[in-house]
Amino acid sequence: MPVHVETSGVVLELRNLRSRIDTQRGPVFPVNDVTLECHRGRTLAVVGESGSGKSMTFLSALGLLPAGGVVESGEIVFEGRTLDTTTTDQRRLRGKSIGMIFQDALAGLNPAFTIGQQIGDVIRHHDKVSRKAARAQAVETLGLVGIPEPAQRVDYYPHQLSGGMRQRVMIAMGIALRPQVLVADEPTTALDVTVQAQIMELLDRLRTELGMSLVIITHDLGVVARYAEEVAVMYSGRVVERGTVEQILQSSIHPYTRALRDSTPRPDADDAGLRAIPGQPPSIRSLPNGCSFHPRCAVARDRAVCFETVPPLRRLAPDGQLTACHHAEELLPVPVVREGVGA
Repeated sequence: MPVHVETSGVVLELRNLRSRIDTQRGPVFPVNDVTLECHRGRTLAVVGESGSGKSMTFLSALGLLPAGGVVESGEIVFEGRTLDTTTTDQRRLRGKSIGMIFQDALAGLNPAFTIGQQIGDVIRHHDKVSRKAARAQAVETLGLVGIPEPAQRVDYYPHQLSGGMRQRVMIAMGIALRPQVLVADEPTTALDVTVQAQIMELLDRLRTELGMSLVIITHDLGVVARYAEEVAVMYSGRVVERGTVEQILQSSIHPYTRALRDSTPRPDADDAGLRAIPGQPPSIRSLPNGCSFHPRCAVARDRAVCFETVPPLRRLAPDGQLTACHHAEELLPVPVVREGVGA
């Protein structure tokens, strides 16, 4: 039976989060002043091109940054309590309260251990239960994610499963302890279209049945349109626009959000051409001054403020989305119906 969850509250909040990674060539900042909210029982999609900081934001929140990485400033608030990123706070929450599904299931699973051992290790790391009890819980969780004959397949090794089944195992590891938040980082990468749809339907069902908050990190606006309720658009480590899925897909303001939306192929469009975003995202090692999107932005042109000042994320109307653009007032759109985005 689905768990009834009050959806008005915020379970996970990132406030002005900034992360630094010290490298041999100097420090880089993959996450800059990011503020996000995950509401109970709801789905947040975080979108943007590769390198925009989507994954790094949540790796920062979970204490999983690569070697040399630290949360330099900002706050991570879980269920009203600010976490101390210099202690074991994040480790205690990781897996038990906040689960994460990584992009590549084959790389995320250890080929030397059965899937039951790997799920059981997650369970026993947080709960002091016997191996027998952990195995029983692993079997139950494999059944929950739709793996047939879970009592037999619990003893399979990763190479004995198909790509879709391995992804279901990764989901099982993420929900084994029934976390309040599940972060799915590109959960359908390298899967065929049919299996992609099955995985997304599974995640949406689990969100409802377990009463979780779901975060989908993706660049697929079709997935966003179908499953998300709230959307955050990221570029160069910053959130450039936030709002409901209707606001972002139908009435976007920021030039980057519009460019993402317009570059989505639409079979029903009269013009079959693909509108690519000109240029390339900047390297985090050499971000431009001012608005980092200005080298690719037609609105910036020769306006000095775009080249000199980072635009703040601000709300233009009481019920409007948050937008980080110096010229947002002149870009306020007439709503455009975008039914079937990415269909």
